[in-house]
Amino acid sequence: MATGADAALDDLRRELGEYVSTAAAVREQHGHDESGWPVMPPDAVVFAQDRAQVATAVTLCARHGVPVIPYGTGTAVEGHVQAVRGGVVIDLAGMDQVLRVSPEDMDCTVQAGVTRKQLNRHLRDTGLFFPVDPGADASIGGMAATRASGTNAVRYGTMAHNVLSLTAVLPDGRIIETGRRARKSSAGYDLAHLLIGAEGTLGVITDITLRLHGLPEAVSAAVCAFPSVDAAVQAASVTIQSGVPVARVELLDELQMRAINAYAGLDHAEAPHLFLEFHGSPAGVAEQAETTQAIAAEHGGTAFQWSTREEERNRLWQARHDAFPAAMQLRPGSLPVITDVCVPVSALAGCIARAQEDLVAMPVPGTIVGHVGDGNFHVILLCDPDSEEEHAAAKAFNQRLVEQALALDGTCTGEHGVGLGKRGFLAHEHGDAVEVMRAVKNALDPQGIMNPGKILPDPPSG
Repeated sequence: MATGADAALDDLRRELGEYVSTAAAVREQHGHDESGWPVMPPDAVVFAQDRAQVATAVTLCARHGVPVIPYGTGTAVEGHVQAVRGGVVIDLAGMDQVLRVSPEDMDCTVQAGVTRKQLNRHLRDTGLFFPVDPGADASIGGMAATRASGTNAVRYGTMAHNVLSLTAVLPDGRIIETGRRARKSSAGYDLAHLLIGAEGTLGVITDITLRLHGLPEAVSAAVCAFPSVDAAVQAASVTIQSGVPVARVELLDELQMRAINAYAGLDHAEAPHLFLEFHGSPAGVAEQAETTQAIAAEHGGTAFQWSTREEERNRLWQARHDAFPAAMQLRPGSLPVITDVCVPVSALAGCIARAQEDLVAMPVPGTIVGHVGDGNFHVILLCDPDSEEEHAAAKAFNQRLVEQALALDGTCTGEHGVGLGKRGFLAHEHGDAVEVMRAVKNALDPQGIMNPGKILPDPPSG
């Protein structure tokens, strides 16, 4: 166990009693996310029920120098929750209350364990919704911690654009609020956006005040096949540059479409496709779909279908959200390696084309899916879990792809975060700014107990 863990565990049991578990199965469950990183179980798990319990747990861990790892739903994909140095996981799933909704102000405050689907069910009768949709039914706290985005980001932005303020427990146990409910403020440092994307390395987010959006009067969804990935990307880029306020525009390559057809019982052509969604008035969404159809046709798009019927729209988008499990069925039992780069939209077609060329020489199958409206795409590589050669090839592929994205003034991660998986690229992307990040980390967390081993690369030796 980590230094001081025995004493910390005694204190935690005395203060929090039944909310502390050291059962092997519980520890193992909380020692991994959806990434391919191995299980690294903590020494104990605290099932926090409120902000005060989080503060108590962090205070006691700080007293004994024991690591603290916040845990939401475990749906991250870059090794965010592995207890690389042991310690205590704080599971926030029990903090699942929607604390306040203000329809007139179009905002709400929720506890960190509330999931995005739960929140939208709660908002159903208000005429409002929360648009950030990373695919998984992630917790709002986890989405803030990883600066999540997803399919709606091209129109509604990421978590960074939709969080108004946070309440968080700092590494010494203090509870702070980063702001008020005002829609804008020039008062002091922007601490909310310091914690958003910090992946639990600066504190534990316990409550989040969110910006809400009005449900659109009408929604239409469309799907269109293209002769090549390049043609699909070009059509998406021209659509956005033409001012069409598209809400979602997703790319799936031919192998991914084959997988989705098999998984969801669909009959789309096995060719690259764009999945699109439009929000607005009935006349507006019809006009947007017609404009996009004309642009698609100019780029070789065929079989353009669109619908405003909710059942058909949900079926279409469920197929897109099932892209990952569908891809996994191409090679059952495989170990997925998922890339996540983002480049300027003008560079996207070239970046994807080079990734496709690289895939041809790979010893493993790989599919491409992307939020092409904002330049973000993923390659899902399916490796034999027992093959060191395949895993090394996938790692080398990811390295080449990230280096290519950075050369195009892009980023090593558009939405998955850094965790364990992308630490090695941070210095290349941010240069001397990494030392500024390290200075912030050291100032707020001098003991280095908050989710250690994540985001920041190891400091230079000597």
